[in-house]
Amino acid sequence: MQRQVWRGAQRVFAVESMALACCAAEVAQGCAQLDSLTDDAAIDGNVLLISGTVSVGALPTVVARFEAMPEPKYVVAFGACATSGGPYWDSYSVIPGIGTVLPVDLVVPGCPPRPDLVQQALRELEKSLEES
Repeated sequence: MQRQVWRGAQRVFAVESMALACCAAEVAQGCAQLDSLTDDAAIDGNVLLISGTVSVGALPTVVARFEAMPEPKYVVAFGACATSGGPYWDSYSVIPGIGTVLPVDLVVPGCPPRPDLVQQALRELEKSLEES
């Protein structure tokens, strides 16, 4: 897991990525544009970016990380496996989408989604928060 900062037009998010499977390469490339997190004082929200297949075995770690995050906190499900279980949705060892366990604020579809969609997702999250 890496924790970085994304600076939008109106908000600053601390982004923590949990790259669990094949989407890890896209997430790493997409997060390469983010800055290192050095000061929590300027943070407007915390984002847990979940990508890849969430297995039953990995679920306690994902949930614990979410629960440990300070408020306000948001979840972005990145890719088909994180959003719906992907091609493994009917396996006994795969969670059929992290939204069945955690509140998901934004879904990024694709298998795998393009790396630039990390930044686009954060802009969309910022916009949706401004509208509410």
